Amino acid sequence: MKVLMVSWEYPPVVVGGLGRHVHNLATALAAQGHEIIVLSRRAAGTDALTHPTTDTRIDGVRIIAVAEDPPEFDFGRDMMTWTLAMGHSFVRAGLRILAGERNSPDSRPWEPDVVHAHDWLVAHPAIALAEFFDVPLVTTVHATEAGRHSGWVSGPTNRQVHSVEWWLAAESDSLITCSASMRDEVTRLFGPDICDISVIHNGIDIRTWPFAPRTGHPGPPELLFAGRLEYEKGVQDLLAALPRIRRTHPGTTLTIAGIGTQQEWLVEQTRRLRITRAVRFIGSVDHEGLVELMHRCSAIVLPSRYEPFGIVALEAAATGAPLVVSTAGGLGEAVSDPTTGLTFAPGDVAGLASAVRATLTDAGATASRARRARERLTEDFSWDEVAERTAGVYLAAKRRVRHAIGRPDIPQRPLPERDPGKPLDDE
Repeated sequence: MKVLMVSWEYPPVVVGGLGRHVHNLATALAAQGHEIIVLSRRAAGTDALTHPTTDTRIDGVRIIAVAEDPPEFDFGRDMMTWTLAMGHSFVRAGLRILAGERNSPDSRPWEPDVVHAHDWLVAHPAIALAEFFDVPLVTTVHATEAGRHSGWVSGPTNRQVHSVEWWLAAESDSLITCSASMRDEVTRLFGPDICDISVIHNGIDIRTWPFAPRTGHPGPPELLFAGRLEYEKGVQDLLAALPRIRRTHPGTTLTIAGIGTQQEWLVEQTRRLRITRAVRFIGSVDHEGLVELMHRCSAIVLPSRYEPFGIVALEAAATGAPLVVSTAGGLGEAVSDPTTGLTFAPGDVAGLASAVRATLTDAGATASRARRARERLTEDFSWDEVAERTAGVYLAAKRRVRHAIGRPDIPQRPLPERDPGKPLDDE
């Protein structure tokens, strides 16, 4: 199939896990014989003189990285304006390059069989290009604004993002989520009249995450957190639990790998809790550095309050790092307590401390769980399997008849908490 992927991040422009996901999926699909073009962007804050649009082929994938337009928009300050401008540049590049230069006898139009959008930031170009080529629009929802903010979408920007997400879901001919919990969340937020939703877990190439069995850790325990420093990642709960953990396991330290908007606030929390000397903020680390941290740690703790999937849990499991994670979203599906790790409820500081203590106390049981977690990373989580299932969604997607739609009814208060065991029909 000919597939046009639209993503606001793709290596070397990577903001979070989405860029890695799109890259791995695109290369796996290309290896299976599909013709993949990724429409993405150059780095923010550049222009067409210093960073012109490029059209390259890497790992079997054709990558069109679009130059930023001259108007001075900053993502942090002008997020919605910046996003609309990016979308406009994507549409122009897509029409100019893919549809072919009209006056050039050497060029030929390229038409996709399907357009695959990755998250709300590319809603406008993805919808426009799918409409232009008259092909099905498949969308992967990697997260939602309401989910990231505990159900609140009352602020102006929150409402704007939510409305774009709703529009993209309504315009899509097929939706993909990375976990069953995300499927339920999307249905609650944008359903029930949206298209079919397929659950396809994220993949992992375990060859790049070498396993190191636990043979005992000399000295005090070392905990690790790896991820973005945002409120929904729950690092504040891990910091709050650390004094309790250190009372039963003196000298325990915590290494925090990652950057984000909450870093200054989290540093202030370490001062308030008097654990400054026990916590290291080391910023972003490369792949080799992260593997080394995972091999060294006594346990990796992922205390997310909101987590669509939690790819870091799979990466850590591949390296043999013992897992202590919250049951938020996809983490609760990726880790099975007590078989492959220990879990606790999101926001439960006491439960977090108890799970970490149990992990540090019984080295034998912890090592057994780590081995089982690695063994669970079978072909079900391979990128080949993810690509094959995604291609199946492409084949099944049919472009629906479009009808005029009104604006969404945006919730002004948090969505009700859902019991994971409670069917949706009972809400």
